[in-house]
Amino acid sequence: MSAKYIPEPFRIKMVETIRMLTREERKQKIAEAKYNMFNLRGEDVYIDLLTDSGTNAMSAEQWAGVMRGDEAYAGSSSYYKLVEAGQDIFGYKFIQPVHQGRAAEKVMFGLLLEKGKYSISNTFFDTTRAHVEATGARAIDCVVDVAKDPAKRAPFKGNMNVEKLESLIKEYGADKIGLVVMTVTNNSAGGQPVSVENVRETSNVCKKYGIKLCIDAARYAENAYFVKLREKGYATKSIKEIVKEMFSYADMFTMSAKKDTIVNMGGLIGIKDDRELFQLCKARTILFEGFITYGGLSGRDLESLAIGLYEGLDEEYLKYRNGQMEYLAGRLDEAGITYQSPVGGHGVFVDAKALLPQIPYYEFPGQALGVELYIEAGIRACDIGSYMLGNDPDTGKQLKSEFEFTRLAIPRRVYTQSHIDIMADALIAIKARSSEITGYKITWEPSVLRHFQASLEPVKK
Repeated sequence: MSAKYIPEPFRIKMVETIRMLTREERKQKIAEAKYNMFNLRGEDVYIDLLTDSGTNAMSAEQWAGVMRGDEAYAGSSSYYKLVEAGQDIFGYKFIQPVHQGRAAEKVMFGLLLEKGKYSISNTFFDTTRAHVEATGARAIDCVVDVAKDPAKRAPFKGNMNVEKLESLIKEYGADKIGLVVMTVTNNSAGGQPVSVENVRETSNVCKKYGIKLCIDAARYAENAYFVKLREKGYATKSIKEIVKEMFSYADMFTMSAKKDTIVNMGGLIGIKDDRELFQLCKARTILFEGFITYGGLSGRDLESLAIGLYEGLDEEYLKYRNGQMEYLAGRLDEAGITYQSPVGGHGVFVDAKALLPQIPYYEFPGQALGVELYIEAGIRACDIGSYMLGNDPDTGKQLKSEFEFTRLAIPRRVYTQSHIDIMADALIAIKARSSEITGYKITWEPSVLRHFQASLEPVKK
């Protein structure tokens, strides 16, 4: 049965012109960019799948909110609307806006982590890992084993390995574990969801040892939609009800609102009921982000974010959002191209190691496939593998990732079926010549988050 596309639950009201460079022009541009996707100019990209963060299309209601935004430095009415929305949806007493997810981590992690401590997650994303390490602490991944087999289908491959979590706590000592982080959905593991049962079990372990549990909530709504589809006992519950239960098991959350809240800029910190921690959080927000009632955002951003929190919970929208991923995954199934399956919530994570088996991890198959996608069809994607993982912070040696993915992160409400067909066609064309593709080596790299800035060149045969 051929893949079937799901119709959009919206009409297009405004368009943005894009153009495709010639193949020779694309080869020149990627070489000038030192084979780093982040160095490409946006105008030279035809389909931009580098990230789904801040690249979304806002609704008419959100754009109306932009015009209504209250730009008062202190006590903006837009701030209070946002706080009320956060309290309503997540059930937390304290809500603090910040300008994006990294800001939330910088504010929060500095209060809970320090040198000599550890933080454990189902899988840390690169920037979250960097913020853990920036405090002097060390990050440990603890995802379920089934996630490590992209071809194997399982409903909740983003789950925490709860037995291993407790084992790690005993190994290092509970007093050394500053924070446990539950990433929903699990981005680095392929956008895979986490079950409510797993959040509850993780919470029980944390409470047993007196450790705080933080939800990395960037894709909270997509995760809740998967729970509704796949977890027993949740089929009749609303997305909002699922979100509220899931968050009830944690002590706090950090959020990049540039994903499921469908805005171009914004972030949130939520603290359930710890007033003392919130006071410390507010002090650091003032230090890093500005005053607490704007948190590094304009009033118009606060207003559109308050609206987007609710729009992201709409089931018809989430059905369409998931349907786009399923359609692309279906086309890859027909072509025999392996990806982290079942498909994740915000993108398709192509198994570059399977597609390019001749390229070793230290020559970055995920990055090599990303370069080929740009040359083939002007598509900008992102490595989620050893290139992104980087070097051991203590030894400086290249780390080997559990995964070698090329992530096609699809922005919300932006691309149509024709665009997704181009993605599939490009991967199929690359598969036909995959044996000719070589890896890459780094010619220069910064000490932190190298994939944003590093220079690369092809490895000569």
